[in-house]
Amino acid sequence: MGVHSHKQVPFEGWRQTETLTLLRDLLNVAAQVRPTVASKAGLSANELLALEHLFAEPLGTGEVGRRLRVTSAATTQIVDRLAQRGHVQRLPHPTDRRRTLVRLTDSGQAEVLEHLMPMFRALAEMDADLNDAERQVVDRYLRRATAAFRSVL
Repeated sequence: MGVHSHKQVPFEGWRQTETLTLLRDLLNVAAQVRPTVASKAGLSANELLALEHLFAEPLGTGEVGRRLRVTSAATTQIVDRLAQRGHVQRLPHPTDRRRTLVRLTDSGQAEVLEHLMPMFRALAEMDADLNDAERQVVDRYLRRATAAFRSVL
């Protein structure tokens, strides 16, 4: 860095490479995806996040709240709004009658996919362009970057 550089250096020995700049840009854009998609879908960010968690499997309402890091009252409101829109269903728990499962409906899945599919397609195309050696380098980089971010959680 030159004498006239106005970039802040996080610590001595830090070298802001193009790779680190691109990673920062990726993270900044990624942080905008959920609020933008939620807004386009007419959902709150937490409602969209709940739908994302329910993609993998039905969850108990308590687990939905834990994953969203919200109170049980807030969880109930989120699930109620999603159910009113037809995006989730409440089902009795198969083994514990005191509990309720929340399941993503076809409508809920379509709502999320409609807005995210262009990104998913572009990422799949990008990934398909990697050969095995490139994929190993990218995998290692992303695993270590993820570990670096987890170090402050």
